[in-house]
Amino acid sequence: MAEIVSMPKLGFDMKEGTLVRWIKLEGDVVSKGDIVAEIETDKATVEVESTFAGVLLKQLVEPDASVPIGDPIAVIAEKDEDVNLEELLGKQKEPKKKEKDSTEKKQDPKVEEKSKDSQSEEEKSKDIQPEDEESKDTQSEDEERIKASPLAKKMAEDSNLDINEIKGSGPGGRVVKKDIELALATKSDRDIPEITKVDEQKKQIEKQDSGLALPSAYWGTEALSREDNRQPLNKLRQAISRRMVDSKQNIPHFYVTKSVNVESLMSIYQKVNETLPAEQKVSINDYVIKATALALREFPNLNASISDNDLIQHGNINIGVAVAIEGGLLTIVIRDADVKPLRVISQEVKELAARVRSGKVRSEDIEGSTFSISNLGMFDVEEFSAIINPPEVAILAVSGAIKEPVVEDDEVKISWRMKITLSADHRASDGVEAAKFMKALSFHLENPLRLLL
Repeated sequence: MAEIVSMPKLGFDMKEGTLVRWIKLEGDVVSKGDIVAEIETDKATVEVESTFAGVLLKQLVEPDASVPIGDPIAVIAEKDEDVNLEELLGKQKEPKKKEKDSTEKKQDPKVEEKSKDSQSEEEKSKDIQPEDEESKDTQSEDEERIKASPLAKKMAEDSNLDINEIKGSGPGGRVVKKDIELALATKSDRDIPEITKVDEQKKQIEKQDSGLALPSAYWGTEALSREDNRQPLNKLRQAISRRMVDSKQNIPHFYVTKSVNVESLMSIYQKVNETLPAEQKVSINDYVIKATALALREFPNLNASISDNDLIQHGNINIGVAVAIEGGLLTIVIRDADVKPLRVISQEVKELAARVRSGKVRSEDIEGSTFSISNLGMFDVEEFSAIINPPEVAILAVSGAIKEPVVEDDEVKISWRMKITLSADHRASDGVEAAKFMKALSFHLENPLRLLL
């Protein structure tokens, strides 16, 4: 039976995605779980898996097309199955798949005018072009369509490069990422200021500050560059901005901080890693993930989300882990972290982080978390608070483990300590419950052998 592959929803506020390229072509055999296409969202380039098996009967959109979530992008059917596409798609027209027949006649002007009049405002906003030969090379009467990948276009825009002046090395002259990187490297070499310009700037500043004695080292190129540098936010930063502003404005945050004795944890961490090869070593953050998941079993109000006036306590404990990538942060998801062994958690974190940083992730890699962790310990941060990632109701901020003087049995000792801060939604929980959760989490971290069981 024929099935429709739709544009998946890959983010809490995602409205549409851009189809970057097809992995499977029309006529190719598709198995369940096969990658059929790559799409680009505000967050990353994501691989779309097929949930059906059969043959890719029809591609409904072309590369570089922006498609609203839920809209059909392909049809998969059984081999030699007779499929009525019009009936299957609910008599929807296939506007995004252009005809490639160069002999196709242009639409009758009267019919075209009538079609334009009946076009909805939503369709107009998408700038859908007439399906004729001229539309293949133009986006409008005044703007020539640029053959470039979405990532290349974004990089050019962020770097103030004219993509029309860049020669593409991709198929059909398509501008790709490496072309932009080459153009940036070339531009950087051209933009090195000449010494004569530096001397002129020096003279001008000397006239203004004639009474000020400045060391010769002041006259470096960097010191003389006094102009503001305006950089547009990339798509990922824009998405983060929208979500964080919404979170801080609409979620009543409160915070609970606790200093945890991690003397035993640091000892176990070092001893365990001495027995493991480099690629299998377990990080402190892996222990934190496991400990947090176990503590959440006792506090379902923190492993939850809010929908309207309902608190949804999630049955699974899926820990989201913030990963730094170029241009922002993405959250990878460790599912059922409370029942997975520590080494499995560690391996999943490594694999998911590698996929995220390479720009090739799957929807399940970054969606479905029920509680998040942000760890800045590797940067020697002593304490910080994180912003809740909606629709979740809590997030844990983890700082670095440091040696500091503490009082034990009326004596001052040097001990490993780590500060953790819970940010919680006051609609879902309160200070007493949050404090109890932090006590339970501390117990697991202070008894790390339990995490190895």
